[in-house]
Amino acid sequence: MRSWVYAAMLLFVLVATLPLEIFLRTRVYARARRLGAVLLCVAPPFILWDVLATRAGQWSFDLSQTWGVEVIGLPVEELMFFVVVPIASIMTLEAVRSVRGWTVGDEPGERR
Repeated sequence: MRSWVYAAMLLFVLVATLPLEIFLRTRVYARARRLGAVLLCVAPPFILWDVLATRAGQWSFDLSQTWGVEVIGLPVEELMFFVVVPIASIMTLEAVRSVRGWTVGDEPGERR
């Protein structure tokens, strides 16, 4: 059961932010190209940093709390972290925008 700790935390983050998409209509998942662009800007540099820091011995992972599957020397859950956390961050920002009425010119129905 301990091997599911990291994955369960990531799942909790996704489930906890899902109501923002549903009830506040943040449309984060509906704008897949935009979400993909954000993930492509965020994930690679942080994954590289993580790989280099791990190889240098600056930090490590408690493998008893992961599935034990590694990709490029990192637990797969750590790679998922760099997808889940940015999604949750964007979802939270879009929820605040929705509640506060902040606009940036990309709202549905806006023409350029």
